[in-house]
Amino acid sequence: MRATLYFYAVGFYHFLSVGSTCGPSEYSSAYGECCAMCNIGSVVRSDCSGDLSTTCKPCSPGTFMNEPNGLHQCFACKHCAESQGHYIQSKCTSSDVLDGYYCIDYSNSQCHHAEKHRVCRPGQETKTLWTKASDTECVDCVHGFYSPSGLNCIKWTDCAARNEIQTEGGSHVKDVTCEQKPKERYGLIDLITASEVRKANNAKEKK
Repeated sequence: MRATLYFYAVGFYHFLSVGSTCGPSEYSSAYGECCAMCNIGSVVRSDCSGDLSTTCKPCSPGTFMNEPNGLHQCFACKHCAESQGHYIQSKCTSSDVLDGYYCIDYSNSQCHHAEKHRVCRPGQETKTLWTKASDTECVDCVHGFYSPSGLNCIKWTDCAARNEIQTEGGSHVKDVTCEQKPKERYGLIDLITASEVRKANNAKEKK
């Protein structure tokens, strides 16, 4: 039954749009005006007219609407006949919030408008993950920490603790750069050179 209603809705949208110049998020009213569609979980209460926008109403319990639409009635939920061995696999609702979105307009136990959750930028970390009722909370990394992906702030590497020297400073988005210390190989050369100089001086004095 739900599939039949879905195809009926698709056909209805096609009927409304044929021959009209309405946008993809609009429908043609009975008076030929392009009106804004209602969101998932709601249908048209009254069409737009002149300067007045479309007004929408939420689907009542036992009905649903699974697409943006210009319809005036919600679809009836299918009733499972337990006496015939059927059971409710998933409860029929007017709408639900997609993964990655959170509801910003919630009333009468239904979400009427949802927005995509925020993604923390590099240089920030995720303080609180999003839910279907709240957005992601991001905070900036404090000095001495960096975050290249926007997930977690990581402390700058301590070059001295690794017996290395710092050659480039860090920032909110990248770590410091460490390099190995130059090897101390000049001490023996200096001693050999000094010894050769003494020998040369002694040779001059003997002459």
